[in-house]
Amino acid sequence: MLRQLDRTFTLYVPLLVAMLFTLLPFYWTIVTSFKRETDIIKRPIVYWPKTFTLENYGISWNAVGFSKFFQNSLFVSMSTVLIVLLLSVLTGYAISRFRFYGKNAFLLMLLCTQFIPGAMLLIPLFLIFKTLGMTSNPFSLIITYSVFQLPFNSILMSGFITNIPEQLEEAAMVDGCSRLKAVFLVIFPILLPGIVATTVFTFIGAWNEFLFGLMLINKPQFFTLPIGLRYMQGEFNMAYGALAAGSVISLLPVVVLFAFVQKYMVQGMAAGAVKG
Repeated sequence: MLRQLDRTFTLYVPLLVAMLFTLLPFYWTIVTSFKRETDIIKRPIVYWPKTFTLENYGISWNAVGFSKFFQNSLFVSMSTVLIVLLLSVLTGYAISRFRFYGKNAFLLMLLCTQFIPGAMLLIPLFLIFKTLGMTSNPFSLIITYSVFQLPFNSILMSGFITNIPEQLEEAAMVDGCSRLKAVFLVIFPILLPGIVATTVFTFIGAWNEFLFGLMLINKPQFFTLPIGLRYMQGEFNMAYGALAAGSVISLLPVVVLFAFVQKYMVQGMAAGAVKG
């Protein structure tokens, strides 16, 4: 009995408190998105709406323009995923399979890029893209996100590839494959957990990014979802219901993505954490 009580207060109670602390903002956002504006500002606070409405979602999707913001975010995120996935597989393969001069220094440089705050590079990147005439261009975001995501995912992918026996690609090359062809026909299918992990990390990083999007994109037709949410906050008024609905819309793709790939995510993270 004492052991069970001890386990309850040292394990289950802290987990319950942490879960409530984490889920309460999501609950409040979802409930607010279904409330009428009069119920949102009503006092005392209404914790559960008496009548549900989808009006806020219609305002966000059509009137505010979230349908276009959603398309922009999807285009930028998927393009970033494709670029990072291709380059991280090739870079990770080179790190894992080849010995070359300066390899340790190259790895150290990749790691050091993760220590640099993104805010330090805002002005240089803005000046570069302004000189190239690429401000308010989705491709400026794709290039920026790809550059920032590539080092971490290359190191992650090298861990996955290290766990794959070299004999598999050697056998493919004996049968006539070039090394590059062996990578895509033999190594790539085995890397499914690692590919899923890399895809999820890259997609979420690009989907949720706000700072570079705010600095590099000035035209509303090219806004991504985080920037669209920011510009819904007016100077003198705030449409709380529409803002909450927009937040739920921006959350849905990430939730759906995790629901489908969570099994591969666990396998991929475990595989990438083990070397040799």
